[in-house]
Amino acid sequence: MTNTNSHNHNHLSVRPPSSNNHPCYPYSTTSSSSASIKGCCCCLFLLFSFLALLALAVVLVIFLAVKPKKPQFNLQQVGIQYINLAATNPLDSPNATSASLSLVIRMIFTARNDNTVGIKYEESTFTIMYRGIPLGRGIVPGFYQAAHSVRQVQTTVTVDRVNLMQADADDLLKDASLYDRVELRILGGVGAKIRIIGLTSPAVQVTIDCAITISPRKQSLSYKQCGFDGLQL
Repeated sequence: MTNTNSHNHNHLSVRPPSSNNHPCYPYSTTSSSSASIKGCCCCLFLLFSFLALLALAVVLVIFLAVKPKKPQFNLQQVGIQYINLAATNPLDSPNATSASLSLVIRMIFTARNDNTVGIKYEESTFTIMYRGIPLGRGIVPGFYQAAHSVRQVQTTVTVDRVNLMQADADDLLKDASLYDRVELRILGGVGAKIRIIGLTSPAVQVTIDCAITISPRKQSLSYKQCGFDGLQL
């Protein structure tokens, strides 16, 4: 009797739970959450891409419908308000000749906008030069120009006793005293932006290069020729 019970007891054993019968629920939940996040990110990316392309298409349609034209920015008038040219002799070289130039020039620019949209101009800087030597600068503040309008803006360039070297001074004195004509060059850049329904286009730069001739005796402008390059919309 005892042997039979002992035999049955030996054959009775407790098996550990199989992993196949009890799946790991936390792992399955994490995988589904990660897949959901990736799916949402893809949907958001596609949505934003579609909206960006739609906005770009709307802007292009409006831009083509408006057909913006190149704005006209010209140097209309140059006035000599003051000019003084004097020969000087440096203390360290009494025999050398130099020249001191004082000059006040007022420049008037005309901005013409024939477009059906407004134009925003950035601040512009213009430099007065003599034979490649910078003499002074003038600044035109930025401004907004409405559609189908003409506007005048002005700047004043002041040259305060600029000393020139001997070779340049000799040429300047000769031009002023013998020929009564001093050739100067005006260099500058203008940045313009088109504004359409509250949107502003990237700035387009234009280079202005004007050659002018002034008369020191009459203190007036005797010649002007300007070239413009780079302004295309």
